[in-house]
Amino acid sequence: MGGAAAGIAQQPAADVLEQAAELLTGTVAVLTGAGISTDSGIPDYRGEGAPKRTPMTIQQFLSAESFRQRYWAGSYLGWARFVAAEPNDAHRALAELEAAGRVPGVVTQNVDGLHGKAGSRHVVEVHGSVDRVVCLRCGQLFARGAVAERIEAANGWFVGGATVTLNPDGDADVGDVSDFVVPDCTVCGGTLKPEVVFFGEFVPRERFQEAAAVVRRADALLVAGSSLAVNSGIRLIEQARRRRVPIVVVNRGATKADRVATLKIDAGTTETLTALRDLLLP
Repeated sequence: MGGAAAGIAQQPAADVLEQAAELLTGTVAVLTGAGISTDSGIPDYRGEGAPKRTPMTIQQFLSAESFRQRYWAGSYLGWARFVAAEPNDAHRALAELEAAGRVPGVVTQNVDGLHGKAGSRHVVEVHGSVDRVVCLRCGQLFARGAVAERIEAANGWFVGGATVTLNPDGDADVGDVSDFVVPDCTVCGGTLKPEVVFFGEFVPRERFQEAAAVVRRADALLVAGSSLAVNSGIRLIEQARRRRVPIVVVNRGATKADRVATLKIDAGTTETLTALRDLLLP
């Protein structure tokens, strides 16, 4: 997932933007990754300058209470900053294109909910959302804010005022959390997990099918801010390639779709999508 490079953002050359606009005729399905949210203050896993880290896997999370303590402690600290993030002009440009009938839907690999905040109505969150928490035993859903309140009540020694390094999934790095009380399901006492796809976990089949339907019904595919390192993204690219529809990729740095893209724009998403919006809307 490509992030924004340091320095002053520069808009791609006019001829490149015009070429993209000519390719993006009719309806345009959009696939976004972490690179679209870096200008909202949310870091990128794989963009230039991104710190190396090894996210917790689903196998670790399920294997021991100590892993769940570390995850929920870091997730609590990171979540407040994560949900305070606001959409940037790239998110808003896509919402405007949807409102005008040009974008039938946005498929996002992000869990930050910023497309919805920006006004996009048809958003397929293939990796879920940090706003929801699910019980792995009974399936009960909880609002993340309610779970955060329970964490605060049970861990007064831990919460409040900590300076943390935010991670792309809303997690944060923490120290000793051996005394941290992990929230459980208030219905059945089962294990709670944010309704996001962890590393090592599969995207739910019905969610991927919804994403594939967005791509299948469109006349072109626009990829914004994703290096396409995740298999679900590559599968959507392949679907568009087989249909021989134009594929335009906007990302800083290489992506796994560079060889099959009709056009690759090596630039930031904010400046590129706002410029494309101006060209695509009457």
